[in-house]
Amino acid sequence: MSNPRLYGTIWRWHFYAGLFVLPFILILSITGSIYLFKPQIDRWEESAYRGLGTAGAVSADRQLAAALAANPGARFNHYRLPRQPGDAAMIQLGLEDGTPREIYVSPQGQVLGSLDPGTRIEATVSRIHGTLLLGRWGDWLVELAASWSIVMILSGLYLWWPRQLQMAGTVWPRLSRRGRPLLKDIHRVTGFWIAGLVLVMLASGLPWAGAWGGAFKWARTELGLVKGPQDWKIGADDGHAAHHGAMTMPPIAVPQGLPLSVFVAKAQAEHMAFPVSVLPPQAPQRFGAPTGNVWTVKSEAQNRQLDRQVSYDPATGAEITRTGFADQHLLDRIVNTGVAWHEGQLFGIANQIIGVVTAGALLALSVLGVMMWLKRRPRNGFGAPAPTVGPPPRAMIALLIVLGLLLPLFGASLLALIAFDQLLGRLRRSAA
Repeated sequence: MSNPRLYGTIWRWHFYAGLFVLPFILILSITGSIYLFKPQIDRWEESAYRGLGTAGAVSADRQLAAALAANPGARFNHYRLPRQPGDAAMIQLGLEDGTPREIYVSPQGQVLGSLDPGTRIEATVSRIHGTLLLGRWGDWLVELAASWSIVMILSGLYLWWPRQLQMAGTVWPRLSRRGRPLLKDIHRVTGFWIAGLVLVMLASGLPWAGAWGGAFKWARTELGLVKGPQDWKIGADDGHAAHHGAMTMPPIAVPQGLPLSVFVAKAQAEHMAFPVSVLPPQAPQRFGAPTGNVWTVKSEAQNRQLDRQVSYDPATGAEITRTGFADQHLLDRIVNTGVAWHEGQLFGIANQIIGVVTAGALLALSVLGVMMWLKRRPRNGFGAPAPTVGPPPRAMIALLIVLGLLLPLFGASLLALIAFDQLLGRLRRSAA
């Protein structure tokens, strides 16, 4: 072992990081695995509104009129094209109190039912995953846990690195072992195989986090790195509510100019990836920004590489602008690709399976770590790795500074822990 003091220090930080993130990994792994299957869950929730047939179908204008008639005083937010012919259209309205409501109208123009977008399964799971239902404090806790998870993985890779070249116990576990040695082998090998996937998963979630995402947004805009608004949420904002926006404009029943059916036909001709929305002029859009004095047709597929948007003149129907994934800045394309990967939608079911395996392996890794600790822990002690004598090696100090700058909540918590450790040491010496 080249540097026992460095090894001991990293092992101590790896131990404490693992204990801290365990409850968060439990929650985030379960909720994240559920959210990976959002398309399937959404289809199940809407199963009663699918396969209704196309005989006697009416225009999108008649469908909108039926939805507005069933909800007097509501504002038309957007019309979502049916996934398949014969499925109901989803018309989102803004009710008089400003809350959005999804109204499902059959191809024949009959209002079938409605859903509150904020109480749908995926919306609830998303809030638990992003904020633990604790608002901004929960968002910070999740980001803090993600930051320490990155530290746990990096420190685990250092501890895994073989001091002597051997494949058994490094690349595959030695199943002939028993007890804690076997658990240690499985822990080491599993950590090695999933480390890259976990780091990508954690890093791709940081742009949404409050502190890290806020700093990234500042650098993105104030430093002039990217022009134009970003299209992902940050922090404790409800992504679903932010997507649809709050109604701050006076309610209107129907937009002026050409009717909805003209722009629905244009949307159908575009053959965009589901879900495809048609938004009227001044409709609330992502993060509350209105669409402006244009009709907008846009795909909001979770695989953001498929997203496209076209705007039209409301009076003539002439195309005004057309944008897609390729038109975004490289930085935004990287972030949106990471978002699609994180949500399991970059390349279909294989991405979902990889996500579930990654989350499950990370959870198993944490449980194995706790089991090893319980087997090693003395009866009347905590069993933490003993602190090393002397200051940390310079290489580790430099690495912690870099990580503290890249992960601000980790850096702040690390300073607090160091201060607490120093205070605790002084109190012990005074008591002695």
